[in-house]
This record gives sequence, C-alpha cells and structure tokens, in this order.
Amino acid sequence: MKLNDIKKGQSTTVIAVIAGRELKNRFSSFGLVKGAKVTIEGHSLAKKTMEIRINKTHIALRSSEAEKIEVT
Repeated sequence: MKLNDIKKGQSTTVIAVIAGRELKNRFSSFGLVKGAKVTIEGHSLAKKTMEIRINKTHIALRSSEAEKIEVT
C-alpha cells in the first residue's frame, strides 16, 4: 500500500521509501524513514498534496512523492 492511499485521520508505519537518493535524503531529514509512524492530517481538494505528521513535525507532500512511500 502507498502513503497516498491512506485516508485522513489514519495512522500507518513506513515499510520502505522507493525513491532516488536526493528524495530519500530529503525524506530522511524530515524523519520519514523505515519504521516511522505517520498520521495523515489532510488532503487538498484535488488530492494533489497531503499533510502528514511524524511525531510533532507536519510535512506537506505532493501526491507523486507520497506514492513512493510504502506503508502497512
């Protein structure tokens, strides 16, 4: 399952990040790594972007970025 398949208010755990080195490093700097617990805070109207929370950090991701993150 991909991160952009998760609905608002649900929590999940990251299994893998399937992206290039640059994007992986960006995600890693936010704490978005294997084993991280992620909560979906909301989606834009067209579902092009989403807001997620990792611990106390809020992050906005594009849908194209979220589909590179596998979750349980």
